[in-house]
Amino acid sequence: MTSLDDALEAIRSAVGPKGWIAEGDAMEPYLVEQRGLFRGSCAMVVRPASTRQVSEVVALCAGAAIPIVPQGGNTGLVGGGVPEGGIVLGLDRMTRIRDLDHLNQTLCVDAGCVLADLQAAAEEAGFLFPLSMGSEGSCRIGGNLATNAGGVAVLRYGTARDLVLGLEVVLADGRVLDGLRGLRKDTTGYDLKHLFIGSEGTLGIITAAVVKLFVRPRVRETVFAAAPSLEALMELFSASRHAFGDNLTAFEMVPRIGLEFGLRHVPGVVDPFAARHPYYVLIELSGIGVSLRETLETFLAGVLDDGHIADAVIADSQARAIELWRIREAIPEAQRFEGGSIKHDLSLPVSRIPEFVDRATRLVTGELPGLRVVAFGHLGDGGIHFNLSQPEGADRQAFVARWEHFNRLVHDLAHEMGGSFSSEHGIGRLKMDHLRRYKSDVELDLMRTLKAALDPQGIMNPGKVIEP
Repeated sequence: MTSLDDALEAIRSAVGPKGWIAEGDAMEPYLVEQRGLFRGSCAMVVRPASTRQVSEVVALCAGAAIPIVPQGGNTGLVGGGVPEGGIVLGLDRMTRIRDLDHLNQTLCVDAGCVLADLQAAAEEAGFLFPLSMGSEGSCRIGGNLATNAGGVAVLRYGTARDLVLGLEVVLADGRVLDGLRGLRKDTTGYDLKHLFIGSEGTLGIITAAVVKLFVRPRVRETVFAAAPSLEALMELFSASRHAFGDNLTAFEMVPRIGLEFGLRHVPGVVDPFAARHPYYVLIELSGIGVSLRETLETFLAGVLDDGHIADAVIADSQARAIELWRIREAIPEAQRFEGGSIKHDLSLPVSRIPEFVDRATRLVTGELPGLRVVAFGHLGDGGIHFNLSQPEGADRQAFVARWEHFNRLVHDLAHEMGGSFSSEHGIGRLKMDHLRRYKSDVELDLMRTLKAALDPQGIMNPGKVIEP
């Protein structure tokens, strides 16, 4: 087996002088998780510029049993990109748009391409790449795929998994799996790309992808509506789906407390209504045909009469639409100013969301009177961020120290109701115990079998997702 020093020297030679970092200050951004929950260490940050270089680096690491932590934009929230020794393999130099096929409506890109740049390339060609989230200016498509990212358009377009046709992956021994085929129909055995989407770099390193493009909507309407209850929002959602079908692209819940936090702390957040309401929803419609405005106005008049909403405003310009979206997007940012917060990234059957929010709220406030529940998010696809803000005036550290206790309460309830404890953030280091608690023995056994088969030395992002 090659020694560590010899392997690191060979890696430096393989990627060239611009392809590695070993100085402390320069390495720091690669070692810290975004929320500061985890900080790691490594022997070197390696930044290959091509799939060939990634393959060489991985083969050298395999020969010396050096752990490898793949990293894209390092925007994850569960510590999945934080190293514990070995090397960080950063893909931030691999940013090429390799190919755009207009007729096939596909785009082939390097894994290090920033999501916003991918969106821009699609738009310039007259198409839409619909994966969208708050971190899109810094997250990278390889990381999006490795975590099966969701975002705000899942209701219409699905998660990252649903947007991929082919992958190129460097395996744990350095071999390259070339699956960059833009085929929508390919029934030739196991669909190997799905092993790596959502695997968080524990089975292989995604280096490129062929993604689907969609016809760019020519008509877009944004609505912010107020509702008297969460049950009324669910009735509104059902009515919206029947009225608009695939034109309904987003249905995002905002509680009153989330709006108040934004008004208090985030510039640009405004309350569209004179009266206060318990719940709000941001609805987005999009299409390529005739105007949706007249149909939308008729629809809103009907649901207003039915009592599903108490008020609504339709954006009359792109600037106004951005202002309305700002209300929804500001919630995580605003919550930081309210002291400690304990976060839950949940998914539930849409039909059970009102029951869950009611039961979970009573459960956690019964444990700690004064605790403030901030439940918001992707109501249309069942994704709920059930966040807990500390009681006003409470000690931040003492509150955050109860993270595991509240996680157990909330996750047990979500599991009991047929939900998931991780809707879109992944497992990483933060949620490994939850995986062991809520996955069945059969599921865990199959995951360990896959890990052992594809990464027998255990060098691919060790200590994340699943233990050998």
